[in-house]
Amino acid sequence: MVVGTSGTSAADVVAVARDGARVALSPEALAALAHAREAVDALAAKPEPVYGVSTGFGALATRHIGPELRTQLQRNIVRSHAAGMGPRVEREVVRALMFLRLKTLCSGYTGVRPEVAQTVADVLNAGITPVVHEYGSLGCSGDLAPLSHCALALMGEGDAEGPDGTVRPAAELLAEHGITPVELREKEGLALLNGTDGMLGMLVMALADLDRLYTTADITAALTLEALLGTDRVLAPELHAVRPHPGQAASAANMAAVLAGSGLVGGHQDDAPRVQDAYSVRCAPQVAGAGRDTLAHARLVAERELAAAVDNPLVIDGRVESNGNFHGAPVAYVLDFVAIAVADLASIAERRTDRLLDKNRSHGLPPFLADDPGVDSGLMIAQYTQAALVSELKRLAVPSSADSIPSSAMQEDHVSMGWSAARKLRTAVDALARVLAVELYAATRAVELRAGLTPAPASAAVIAALRAAGVEGPGPDRVLAPDLALTTEFVRSGRPVEAAEQHTGPLA
Repeated sequence: MVVGTSGTSAADVVAVARDGARVALSPEALAALAHAREAVDALAAKPEPVYGVSTGFGALATRHIGPELRTQLQRNIVRSHAAGMGPRVEREVVRALMFLRLKTLCSGYTGVRPEVAQTVADVLNAGITPVVHEYGSLGCSGDLAPLSHCALALMGEGDAEGPDGTVRPAAELLAEHGITPVELREKEGLALLNGTDGMLGMLVMALADLDRLYTTADITAALTLEALLGTDRVLAPELHAVRPHPGQAASAANMAAVLAGSGLVGGHQDDAPRVQDAYSVRCAPQVAGAGRDTLAHARLVAERELAAAVDNPLVIDGRVESNGNFHGAPVAYVLDFVAIAVADLASIAERRTDRLLDKNRSHGLPPFLADDPGVDSGLMIAQYTQAALVSELKRLAVPSSADSIPSSAMQEDHVSMGWSAARKLRTAVDALARVLAVELYAATRAVELRAGLTPAPASAAVIAALRAAGVEGPGPDRVLAPDLALTTEFVRSGRPVEAAEQHTGPLA
């Protein structure tokens, strides 16, 4: 992965964070780094104080720092800001954070020396992951504590996880990989800390996961529609064209493709014919589609942030200018927005699952899809678990970005809480996968219980793939937790989409 002065993509972030892609600095980036550093060195030589170069930081910016203390100043800001607490955050989050900070360093607007950026790349390539803690960022002045713990490792201090997964002193890991710890000079400590990199990295990875999960939700909704003997007429393209939300059209098209050739839809083959299906079935494209459009907006914000150089101060045209580009509001808002959409998608999926299990609304299916109702409880408690997850998702949908808490002696008197929004979105994405897994587990069983009726080829392929993954079909009660765990992994891996696409072609 070659890092230049611009052009970093979401796919690049995922490749480095999750797949361990190696990183190299382009000649263009090295030249930009050197050019900006010349400006910083020139300003450092002047007697006038320059913020970030020859002053303290934040509320302490009024003190002019002499040349003899500036190395200590940069080292101290990293040490003092490495104040995180709580459990470690995930390896992929730290790698994304470091890669995105490297992206901004290489923009040529931060004023660090080329060797500082190269050290970040070397640490990533060595598979060294600094220990970063859950708490410590207010999402303003950047993700300060998380980035500080990363910068600490570059200095050969603090702890880090090695390629083997063992946490050890960072100095030992750097030495083993032949990496010389950096001795920070003017502005460099500050430049390593001032960025929205943590919240942006988590947004990018959440969007990658949700692309797959939203398509999976269309598949589970289609399977439920089949199992309930619903009608696919509501998926007709001309119905969705008169309300031209692109996400809605995409979800409806996905569901229609999955249901093509089904022997279970359209006839309402039961003793109580319906004019309409319930909202949770009939409105599935409208709800999932609104979520898709929410993801599209979040993706636009992420792309803009990926194109940004987020630091304070910035080196522009030979001068160093203070600014507020580190404020996380743009990212924080969409992190919260996406969490709302995720909660609603999970909510409608749970309502469909409940309908499958209720003999009064399932149109001929056995209560709780049990083998011998009364002796067997079937999937009763699987829906309880799903409901608990949905309730948790509703709590996670409460926005973090609506909050602010002053810090730094009221210098930083309005903050974004974007890191908190990102952390809860990660939890929400994980919960959504579990909720969809329960619907898939119930819907596949329900379709198989429709003896004598043939599901769509795409539906049958999804069912077959799930059974091949070790998840058993209908039968007497058994311990459900292992089946639900396997189904969750099946959903996370994208295999429902892969199986369906064998018959549908590419789904949106």
